[in-house]
Amino acid sequence: MTSTMTVDELERAVTRIFRRAGMNEIQAGALARVIAAGERDGCKSHGIYRIEGVLRTLKAGKVRGDAEPTLEPGAAGAIVRVNARGGFSNPAFELGLPTLVERAREHGLAAMAINDCTHFAALWPEIEALTAHGLAALAMCPSYAAVAPAGGAKPLLGTNPLAFGWPRPGADPYVFDFATSVAARGEIELRRRAGQRLPEGWAIDAEGNPTDDPEAALAGAMLTFGGHKGSAIATMIELLAGVMIGDLTSPEALEALGTTTLAPAHGELILALSPEAFAAGRPGDPFARAEALFAAIKAQGARLPSERRYAARARALAEGVALSADERAALGRFEELGLDAVA
Repeated sequence: MTSTMTVDELERAVTRIFRRAGMNEIQAGALARVIAAGERDGCKSHGIYRIEGVLRTLKAGKVRGDAEPTLEPGAAGAIVRVNARGGFSNPAFELGLPTLVERAREHGLAAMAINDCTHFAALWPEIEALTAHGLAALAMCPSYAAVAPAGGAKPLLGTNPLAFGWPRPGADPYVFDFATSVAARGEIELRRRAGQRLPEGWAIDAEGNPTDDPEAALAGAMLTFGGHKGSAIATMIELLAGVMIGDLTSPEALEALGTTTLAPAHGELILALSPEAFAAGRPGDPFARAEALFAAIKAQGARLPSERRYAARARALAEGVALSADERAALGRFEELGLDAVA
């Protein structure tokens, strides 16, 4: 049996849960917004499902629920640096966003490095926050070692998500957000809970053998999409969003955390680019040219990334977010018990 909540009601409910667990308003509000966005957009692997992991990580003392992120002094020019102060990445991004937008408009491009953060969320809300300002954007971060490199048999890389967005005046932005593993780790966990097998090529077991068993996959390693190509992109993310910004790589994050059952601590890199600045002095309007490309793609019967997500969003805004009885019960349990609701 399902019931519905408005997106605002869900956001308020999740905020109450995190406040009940001892988080300050800065942390609780930012996390609630991104979790509500996951449910709103039909992405269950980044919605209510993530609350339990947040609470476990908080209870284990691996993240600061009272953290107040700060803009780091001395980061000039096109680089914006935000220290999450041991809290979650989401409030750190929200703090740095206005400065990132300002620097991107000033210089044509700018980068935000978020350090000392815990990460658990989808990247598309951050990308959309930048496309709403007319900027193209990329975001990336490591995770913890759970993915085998191409040709390898042991966890080394993270799921290492990468997201890209292009602003579309008068239309939903072009946004693509994906894990460099074949699937997000949360997708495997949801299939485990549902008693479902995995598609071929998603994972290997602890001995390096292909498996369709979610339990064996979680004990073994996930695989990158596209074989060596996905492996190379995942490695690039380790370098750019870990090594280059002076933060943890996925193996280092796992070593510091000691488990894959909690949200990992590392850094994040976000790039913002001004299409007008890059196209200045060249013929044609960059936004009009982009629309011609999108129209040509759709003329072949193909869909653009995020179209299903935008359709789910429209339904949720009009009809509410559909929640199962188990999900409603979980929300009530988390709000009533706080940290006592998790082991």
